[in-house]
Amino acid sequence: MSDVLCVDVGSTFTKAALVDTATGDLLATASHPTTLATDVLDGVAAVRADAERAAGRRADDVLVCSSAGGGLRIAVVGYERLVTAEAGHRVALSAGGKVVHVAAGPLDGTGAGDPRLDDLRAAAPDVVLLVGGTDGGNAEVLLHNARRLGIARLPVPVVLAGNADAADEARAELERRRRHVVVTANVLPRIGVLDPLGARAAIREVFLSHVIGGKGLSKGPAFARLVRAATPDAVLAGVEALADGSHDVPGADDVRGAGDVLVVDVGGATTDVYSVLTPEGEDAALAKEVVATLWRARTVEGDLGMRWGAPGVVAAAVAERLLDPGDATTAALAAHADRARAEPAWVPGPETADGAAARDLDTTLARLAVTVALRRHGRPATTSASPRPLRDVALVVGSGGVLRHADAATRAAVLAPATSDHAGGWRVPDRARIVVDGRYTLFAAGLLAAGAPVAAARLAGSVTSPG
Repeated sequence: MSDVLCVDVGSTFTKAALVDTATGDLLATASHPTTLATDVLDGVAAVRADAERAAGRRADDVLVCSSAGGGLRIAVVGYERLVTAEAGHRVALSAGGKVVHVAAGPLDGTGAGDPRLDDLRAAAPDVVLLVGGTDGGNAEVLLHNARRLGIARLPVPVVLAGNADAADEARAELERRRRHVVVTANVLPRIGVLDPLGARAAIREVFLSHVIGGKGLSKGPAFARLVRAATPDAVLAGVEALADGSHDVPGADDVRGAGDVLVVDVGGATTDVYSVLTPEGEDAALAKEVVATLWRARTVEGDLGMRWGAPGVVAAAVAERLLDPGDATTAALAAHADRARAEPAWVPGPETADGAAARDLDTTLARLAVTVALRRHGRPATTSASPRPLRDVALVVGSGGVLRHADAATRAAVLAPATSDHAGGWRVPDRARIVVDGRYTLFAAGLLAAGAPVAAARLAGSVTSPG
């Protein structure tokens, strides 16, 4: 077995975890500002040197995930807004990307509210997820949209995950106009059945083969060869390892999973929420909805963050009636958010009264981001759907720099809404234990999950240990 260096290249910081895959032990961690101005591999080399020095051991292999350069931007083009487009939206969120545009219906509409190719172009996606129709159902809109995407000046890869009976014809429409297309299983093969695995795998393939190399993050091909996933995709795999343990790994030692898990990751630009659930009783009936519940899911809130997304937190909190728009406290928080957006590397210092006040405002900002993100994740996706069944979640995990570098009181204040937001319209966990991924290991567990599943389960499970 080998020591593996797992690296997350983010837009601001590059983080690393050196793991002994024979035991699942975390040997060392390291962090360095992401070297976007030169070559991101410079930052990878820096964290490797720091981690190896701290552990007194050399890494035998390096696995990388990345959200640098804006991460993975996905546009969804579907048929009906509340059926296939919604199914595609849910699947795209679980695939490690930020959904930047959702269109439903024929792409060449000109009436008010009709989807337009101009809107799609303006969203600047890295990949388009094209869906539409159940297997054997209506194929007209899927074929029409394949044709329009083919002739559009939008040279990005297309993942085709619609009506299987029309897939070959739709692919031909795209390929005859030299568009790169990956065909996979229908995300909605029949009403009430949501199948995300094929589309998730195809989006990952496109991300690795076409997106990473096109972001100009590194001068040569070495970085693209190291990257295994978009960071949110790796984190979701880590959350699954935490929830499941290793009981389904043939011949492996049994590492007990945590059961139902809810993770909220507060970042500078977005706040991501992950949940892995096992439906029981009446919750299992949610599979009969028009678009079934995705039990292993991620949502990303692109308007909620501690720096670039800070003004969005204030606006969302006002909309949720968590803040009074005319209150002096709201005005102070809005000014703080504006500064945070303008100076994303700013960290309020402890040496002045102004610094202490700014830290308090940062705590408030983080708590509001957590509250709104959890509400959006837990609430029904449509008026006909049911809330996500989070009440029986056994473990809530907080992540993100604002939590990793905070004291116990600040962590408790930021994460309190996860078990107390009973006015938010979602099923609040009522018996959950709350912990913080203080060493940032879930991404590393996700990177290891495919090749070293037992080590991944042990590493993920360490988030529940003190320290």
